[in-house]
Amino acid sequence: MNPGIQVAPTVDAANPWAMHAVRILAIRREVPQAFTYELAFEDHAVGERFRFRPGQFDMLYLPGIGESAISISSDPDDPQRLLHTIRAVGNVTRALARKRVGDQLLLRGPFGSAWPVESCEGQDLVIAAGGLGLAPVRPVIHHVINRRDRYGKVWLLYGARSPRDLLYTYEYDDWRRADIDVQVTVDLGYDGWDGHIGVVPTLFDRLHLNPARTRIITCGPEIMMRFVIAACLTQKIGPQHIYLSMERNMNCALGFCGHCQLGPAFVCKDGPVFTYEQMEPYLDVEDF
Repeated sequence: MNPGIQVAPTVDAANPWAMHAVRILAIRREVPQAFTYELAFEDHAVGERFRFRPGQFDMLYLPGIGESAISISSDPDDPQRLLHTIRAVGNVTRALARKRVGDQLLLRGPFGSAWPVESCEGQDLVIAAGGLGLAPVRPVIHHVINRRDRYGKVWLLYGARSPRDLLYTYEYDDWRRADIDVQVTVDLGYDGWDGHIGVVPTLFDRLHLNPARTRIITCGPEIMMRFVIAACLTQKIGPQHIYLSMERNMNCALGFCGHCQLGPAFVCKDGPVFTYEQMEPYLDVEDF
């Protein structure tokens, strides 16, 4: 279903159900109800084996409560510094929000397809994200910065509901110094906000893209991604060069429970990264 998008093996490829104890090393409050957790494997040998690709996710498990699929938001070139940015919206994530530094939980992974960072080399790259959707593309930003000479122009178009909902604001200047054009917008401007006001797709009006050499990576609310795709198609970007994350309702990571099935695909197993060409039939489904 997802040819050409690479997948890294789990820590225990022979048994993807295997869970490993991790301990919380640090917690950083990012925005209201969202925190970044730095985790370390209790078994150092497991930690040394752990590798992930940008766009993949882990299953975080709290005994007696359940588990949740959470994107990895750290630098894939530094896999032992393992970060997950989590919003407290369900039973598992609300329980995670009550955890403190030093507490333990269980992890299995990594799972899923990855952003095609290698096939984007030599091309211009637009990363368009909304809200918490910046977390799954943050590893792409790290990957590009670590190999900046392999890419053409790189833009980050990012938006949130309000200034206080913007993720990772403390990193924007570093990204700009790494020659990434960071453009930020909010739906509602207040508290002295003097930046752009509007939804993420409106930022495309500022860009002059070469459709033959531009690749798109987008993650965020599905309505945002639809309009990002429309803006890209208007600029003649091919649907096979638009990559999106379909993270939603992922329960088991292995395609067994069926909660994330879209036609012949299971988002957790065949995704979450797909091309628009693959997802086009489903994005037009009513109530999707």
